[in-house]
Amino acid sequence: MADSSESFHMATSPGRGSRRGDLTSSPGRDLPPFEDESEGLLGDNIVDEEDGDGEELIGDGMERDYRNIPELDRYEAEGLDEDEDLSELSPSARAEAEAAMRRRDREQGLGMGRIGRGLLYDSEDEDDKRPTKRQRVLAERAAEGVALDGEDEEMIESIENLEDMKGHTVREWVSMAGPRLEIYHRFKNFLRTHVDEHGHNVFKERISDMCKENKESLLVNYEELASREHVLAYFLPEAPAEMLKIFDEPAKEVVLAMYPKYDRIAHEIHVRIGNLPLVEELRSLRQLHLNQLIRTSGVVTSCTGVLPQLGMVKYNCNKCNFILGPFFQSQNQEVKPGSCPECQSLGPFEINMEQTVYQNYQRITIQESPGKVAAGRLPRSKDAILLADLVDTCKPGDEIELTGIYHNNYDGSLNMANGFPVFATVILANHIARKDEGVAVAELTDEDVKAIVALSKDERVGERIFASIGPSIYGHEDIKRGLALALFGGEAKNPGGKHKVRGDINVLLCGDPGTAKSQFLKYVEKVASRAVFTTGQGASAVGLTAYVQRHPVSREWTLEAGALVLADRGVCLIDEFDKMNDQDRTSIHEAMEQQSISISKAGIVTSLQARCTVIAAANPIGGRYDPSLTFSENVDLTEPIISRFDVLCVVRDTVDPVQDEMLARFVVGSHIKHHPSNKEGGVASLEEVVLPNTFDVPPIPQELLRKYIIYAKERVRPKLNQMDQDKVARIYSDLRKESMATGSIPITVRHIESMIRMAEAHARMHLRDYVLEDDVNMAIRVMLESFIDTQKFSVMRSMRKTFARYLAFRRDNNELLLFILKQLVSEQVAYQRNRYGAQQDTIEIAEKDLVDKARQINIHNLSAFYDSDLFRSNKFSHDGKKKLIVQQF
Repeated sequence: MADSSESFHMATSPGRGSRRGDLTSSPGRDLPPFEDESEGLLGDNIVDEEDGDGEELIGDGMERDYRNIPELDRYEAEGLDEDEDLSELSPSARAEAEAAMRRRDREQGLGMGRIGRGLLYDSEDEDDKRPTKRQRVLAERAAEGVALDGEDEEMIESIENLEDMKGHTVREWVSMAGPRLEIYHRFKNFLRTHVDEHGHNVFKERISDMCKENKESLLVNYEELASREHVLAYFLPEAPAEMLKIFDEPAKEVVLAMYPKYDRIAHEIHVRIGNLPLVEELRSLRQLHLNQLIRTSGVVTSCTGVLPQLGMVKYNCNKCNFILGPFFQSQNQEVKPGSCPECQSLGPFEINMEQTVYQNYQRITIQESPGKVAAGRLPRSKDAILLADLVDTCKPGDEIELTGIYHNNYDGSLNMANGFPVFATVILANHIARKDEGVAVAELTDEDVKAIVALSKDERVGERIFASIGPSIYGHEDIKRGLALALFGGEAKNPGGKHKVRGDINVLLCGDPGTAKSQFLKYVEKVASRAVFTTGQGASAVGLTAYVQRHPVSREWTLEAGALVLADRGVCLIDEFDKMNDQDRTSIHEAMEQQSISISKAGIVTSLQARCTVIAAANPIGGRYDPSLTFSENVDLTEPIISRFDVLCVVRDTVDPVQDEMLARFVVGSHIKHHPSNKEGGVASLEEVVLPNTFDVPPIPQELLRKYIIYAKERVRPKLNQMDQDKVARIYSDLRKESMATGSIPITVRHIESMIRMAEAHARMHLRDYVLEDDVNMAIRVMLESFIDTQKFSVMRSMRKTFARYLAFRRDNNELLLFILKQLVSEQVAYQRNRYGAQQDTIEIAEKDLVDKARQINIHNLSAFYDSDLFRSNKFSHDGKKKLIVQQF
């Protein structure tokens, strides 16, 4: 007899043989037992067809079906264990025995015996569709580390094959019980076993750090998850809400396994996803991104207060005091009970304050970073919701990277305006990373760092950086020097957190129209890592600082950040500075010196950080700068605001035939070189024109210069231990004396701080850890040039003689001699105009005059100057016989 017949007989009642033969035989008829069950079943059908109407199963003689027939009431002897009492088997034990026999049949290749599949119900038919209770138990045992035999593991894998979604969407698939359980176990295993390249358990350290700070956010790097569990990493962006909910459970279990009583501090553990590979711009968010996990960046412009949000709600029935609930509140709509299950009342219901669970809620607005907005476009903004411990992780003015779920929610006011159905969108934040210190440096590769360090070892790196500022602008070396120092900046100091001294260098460019002031500002906007550009006409006081307004929906007062706050740790560029109203201009006094903005409006009293460099451009009164007047008479700015600028650059549009010709050649050559249709190497002579503008040194590529500035600002912290204090004290006292005599801009203590900041910036430019004498000398030179340029023309010459030894620092002898020669030429030109009423084409200067002037600054040998390119490029020639220096126009 077939082994499978045992299972067939055991499925019938114990102690009873197969009675199907009775139904087709007449009473008393003696039938031999079936040789095969399948034949007997077939025989039934044949007999039924022969009998036509068949047997009446329920009737007067139905009790005869249950009479004793010894020939049929027996088990087959073959294959039975005589000693075992089968009737005492429990249902579960019997099911296990049947499963064991089925496995044995499969191994022997017997399948279901000779019983046709489908005639009998087999529980394994549905194994591929849903996991049984036993398989779930096995899965739980596997997660707890209990060893499984190979057959059990194979069963779980075959059932829980996550990649095969069987036609479901990701969201439907991860909501089912089987996939949820597998995701749960895989993520739990990932948290327990993931190690870094050194073999250290990554999450053990992260959980330890999290618990030390009493936080409830566990950061998981997306790239680490993708390298180990690629299926989970694929599901996560597609169904983030469901996946993160599943992830939170094993995270809590792993944390409680390490710290069993941590649930007293944090009831929930939230998994935060960091380093999502794709970063979306705010303006590129579309319907495609709805309900997806996205990563975007922007500047926080406003944030509400922290509010309590209902998480799990319980209600009191006012009629019978029955407590209804719990109801779990969703983000989109309010959950309300329909009727009381106790008294069937329809209400009213009150929220049970004691048993209701709340969570922290905050709404922020993020706006596109100023540098990323295309020209002529309005910056886009988007609301984001911060929950739990994410609240208050950022404030207005912070630049952040936000990872979250892009949700839509119903907004009634939006439908009133645009017609139904239109939905508002909001980002439900999962992780926030502030772009503060170190984030910019993280973008630099090892090759970049090697190139930067190699560049810093160049002896003339300072001159090369000065020459690389605004390479498409001819001349203006003093402005380029001031802007370079401002871009590197000094070191902020805050001893004991009591007295803060700023490290940023503020620069004011003032001068005639058409001298590239706005071009310099635009250049700085491109090269600085974070810059906000605004104009005086388009900037109001609150637009520069911060303003308070009512939130249109919540009707509460919110704080909106202005340009100076958005430029925190960057550069704020203000063009047309003189066009601002006095009231607006005074609003930036505090921001320029204390580097904070205090707000006291509508009950909001706070202070925002504005640690930024201010670079402003202004035109003089009447349009042109009058050298016969002092700086304060030329510019409509008050003394308090002038004293807050470290460097004042006066740009005069002077008439010099040689310089004008070189400038014209430079501009034309630049246009030809950068014309879109220009072929490579089209202009060979352009490099010769650029030379006088760049201190005879090759400029640095702009991309490398930008990285160099980022690296220097983040990594280099120059100290003042070896600074020459006596020299600074002496120059300060001399400047005070001169400023009192001339009645020009006042010299204040701020100018000492300015010199120190510039010395630190110059040291940082060379990646030095200490401020050396060279740095102090350069700072004094820039300070003096700034001060002398603001004097009346009559005072300027005498002051240049007084401070000649400081102004000569790091100047080439040829450059100094050319400066003296040009002064002699200008005197000769003025004499000819007064004498003859016109300027001659040839100017002759006696060599003796130049030699006398050169001896005053300790230069005795002029032969190298006569042979230099600088001498010839300015159209000078030396006549040794006549002892004359001739300049041809």
